[in-house]
Amino acid sequence: MAIASMQLDPNAAAYTDDEIVAKVNAATATISRASSVAAAARPLVAGEVDNAALAASAAKDNLDALADTDRGYIKTGPTTGEFKIVNLQRDASGKLDIDYDDVAV
Repeated sequence: MAIASMQLDPNAAAYTDDEIVAKVNAATATISRASSVAAAARPLVAGEVDNAALAASAAKDNLDALADTDRGYIKTGPTTGEFKIVNLQRDASGKLDIDYDDVAV
């Protein structure tokens, strides 16, 4: 396994402004504020979590059980023939840099 990298240029002009607006207007997805927090997503109370609940698999399972917009992190779910995403960042030139495992699932 090795980590590979790719970049996406946010300044690339693939669509005109009118084309982007038309695509947004035609979209059927419900878009909500990424920073909204459900009422159930509250701070933990002292002593509420013990070491057993923080085992690696338990912590991941608990986070994965949250709704997509409540999770607070990007979850990837590659299937056979796809590649696991390892890291996302914006590089110094302003491009989106994506690091991924170069071995498919």
